[in-house]
Amino acid sequence: MDLNQVLIFVEVVKAGSFTGAARALKLPKTTVSRKVAALEAALGIRLLNRTTRSLSLTDAGRRYEAVCRDAVASIEAASRDAAGEQEVPTGTVRISAPVDDHFLAEAVPEFLARHHGVAVEVVLTDEHLDLIAERIDIALRGGRLADSSLVARHLASGPIFVCASPDYLAAAGRPAHPDDLRHHSCIVHGRSVDGGSWVLEGPDGTVHAQLASRLAVNSMMFAVRAAAAGQGLALIPESIAAGEIAKGRLERVLLDWRAPTGGLFLVYPSNRHQPAAVRALADFIAGKMAEFMPPRAA
Repeated sequence: MDLNQVLIFVEVVKAGSFTGAARALKLPKTTVSRKVAALEAALGIRLLNRTTRSLSLTDAGRRYEAVCRDAVASIEAASRDAAGEQEVPTGTVRISAPVDDHFLAEAVPEFLARHHGVAVEVVLTDEHLDLIAERIDIALRGGRLADSSLVARHLASGPIFVCASPDYLAAAGRPAHPDDLRHHSCIVHGRSVDGGSWVLEGPDGTVHAQLASRLAVNSMMFAVRAAAAGQGLALIPESIAAGEIAKGRLERVLLDWRAPTGGLFLVYPSNRHQPAAVRALADFIAGKMAEFMPPRAA
């Protein structure tokens, strides 16, 4: 196998096009295209779907690229070590976070002011993207993570409370037990109002409370604002609830009950041989998050 073909293939995926890879490698575009075609022929599989306007990985190509990318990174790291090169953060880091995330809006500009050789691309979405397919270096995710091959770095955790506005509680009354939630309007964090339930822990152990919902959203801040506007009960993390309660916009209900502890994580496709810029941004975010999280509520 010609390892140059593998290197070129990895660069094509990274650049998102033959033209971009040719520019980065300082090679003719025809050479880049021919090398990738030769690699596909040697493997006996198609790695890339090509059209006149787009380029995408096949399923086989996605698996192959993930392994090859780590291998290329290992070779590059070994070369730097052999040359005694000291890594300085440079290049572009691509990070995804929820649409309503305000933390990165403050953290990223400060990071860029400290690292002039780094560029950052922020992708705001409430969807859990395929990090490899979308070329995401780091993702900021909350809640309980599904089992996967991704590497997760824990940033923070805290309880999640049931809250509502004073106006809603004055009109609808206060639930005394999770079973009462079926008689209240609940704001579901998700895609559907049907079949919603909350897992709550309290004096009776763990209860799967069935909900009556007229509003489902996939944005936590939307849910918080809807609850503050009197639309119903919502499960809200302590870090957000404490501020809204202090402002008088929300009140805790079911004081003896809370959802299982949620978490905030940085997620990576791999932690092997991460570029210095990726490591620097991840470490910076972790440090800022430690400063950002409020004291635990009593």
